[in-house]
Amino acid sequence: MALGLEDKKAIVAEVNEAAKGALSAVVADSRGVTVGEMTGLRRAAREAGVYVKVVRNTLVKRAVAGTDFECLSDTFTGPTLIAFSNEHPGAAARLLKDFATAQEKFEIKAAAFEGEVIPAADIDRLAKLPTYDEALAQLMMTMKEASAGKFVRLLAALRDQKKKQLKFKLAA
Repeated sequence: MALGLEDKKAIVAEVNEAAKGALSAVVADSRGVTVGEMTGLRRAAREAGVYVKVVRNTLVKRAVAGTDFECLSDTFTGPTLIAFSNEHPGAAARLLKDFATAQEKFEIKAAAFEGEVIPAADIDRLAKLPTYDEALAQLMMTMKEASAGKFVRLLAALRDQKKKQLKFKLAA
């Protein structure tokens, strides 16, 4: 079914709005994936705060023009599925990477983060970014280890000071 001009404008506006608020984007080819599998992907994307849309290449090129994701324009060939991470930069990459391992016909083309294209082979750079809660836990562990280290150094300094005082008393 052919899209009218108004429908095309609406799609471009919708994708552009998603791109403006997104932290990262992943482009994939979903040929050969069943409708049921795509429905499952869309459901998982909603839960993860990821915007997923299958868009014509000419429309998606116009939609990302002037955004950080304009660098992906060369990857818009063939059927294009684009996923924007809204809450966490690695959410879309993680979601589509997991989906690609389960679906052999699903192929990730590239990703973009802060205006930089990330090839499909390096998708782990985004997919393995810690979530907010994981990063907070890592920070807390680092702080805990640092404070424990300071405490150990303090105890060692007190021990050394006591030894010096004891040697001074014995010598006197």
